[in-house]
Amino acid sequence: MKRRLWVIPALLCVLCMTACSAAGTASGVENGHDGRDSSSAGNAEEGVQDPAETDFFAMDTYMTFTAYGDRAREALTLAEEEIRRLESEWSVTDEDGEIWKINHSGGQPVTLSDETAQIVRFALDMAEETDGALEPTIYPVLTAWGFTTDENRIPGGEELRSLLENVGYEKVELNGNQITLPAGMELDLGAVGKGYAGDLTAELLEEKGITSALLDIGGNVQAVGSRPDGTDWRLGLRNPYGEGSIGVLSVSDCAVVTSGDYERYFIGEDGKEYGHIIDPETGYPVDNGLASVTIITEEGKKGDALSTSMFVKGLEQAQEYWRTHPDFDMILITEDGQIYLTEGVQDRFELSGSFGNMEVHVITAD
Repeated sequence: MKRRLWVIPALLCVLCMTACSAAGTASGVENGHDGRDSSSAGNAEEGVQDPAETDFFAMDTYMTFTAYGDRAREALTLAEEEIRRLESEWSVTDEDGEIWKINHSGGQPVTLSDETAQIVRFALDMAEETDGALEPTIYPVLTAWGFTTDENRIPGGEELRSLLENVGYEKVELNGNQITLPAGMELDLGAVGKGYAGDLTAELLEEKGITSALLDIGGNVQAVGSRPDGTDWRLGLRNPYGEGSIGVLSVSDCAVVTSGDYERYFIGEDGKEYGHIIDPETGYPVDNGLASVTIITEEGKKGDALSTSMFVKGLEQAQEYWRTHPDFDMILITEDGQIYLTEGVQDRFELSGSFGNMEVHVITAD
């Protein structure tokens, strides 16, 4: 992989009304006015109520929630509580959580709550649908590379081969709410958890009468409805090669999720860059020429799963997958400076400033 000059923790920045003041960049929303839509700078539009906002750290990332409406503050308080509840249930390190209990069951059956059984089923289904590009049992390999401990190292080939013997979604048995995970295996919902939590939180806000909100869940963006004035939310896709935004995406009432090899990486003693997205077939970080993958879809959980699995599949296989599953849109950015986007999003994405001359390829169904 080529080396980069900056670590970019945020994937998406929100370009919205100035009334939507932004939180820290680690959550995916830029501070201040940098990168915002200059046409919407200034005071909040006449007749539009000031938004309620909350930002906090959960699920190992910074989150920023913005909502409009008379009950927005109350709704956001409940939304944060919901995120923290889900974090506890799905954490691999919380001994009171269901995932921890699965991973320490010694191969014995564990009975799950309906909610956890549903997300585990979804993760297993997506693993099968993507032919294992999404692999919810890859956690021990991530740990070996130090991506779960921040003590990065390059594991040896024999170590990886041994760990991969205990990787494989097809070995997990889920019958109703009862799961059996073979001894030595570990389940991790990191590739779908934030998206799934975004879906549940958006539903909660809608139940409280909120029709306009933006949930930035560590780079996963969940848009509830449109902006208060009825126009689309404008999201800036971060430049995977350095600072700033590479383009602006206009969306309403959907989820936008980006994965990239620059999200979390380290430079090994050999001078090479190693990213945190692991190829389940080899146990090594993905190195296939993609710099980032952005998925636009109705459900955050699906966007989460697809952003990871399409990154693993690479440019050609991702396009082939979309042609047989055209119920989402995507934007693929390559390390050599090219952009591939599906036809459904070509009129909603606009390159920014100095990136205007980048070569853009439209992926069609034919």
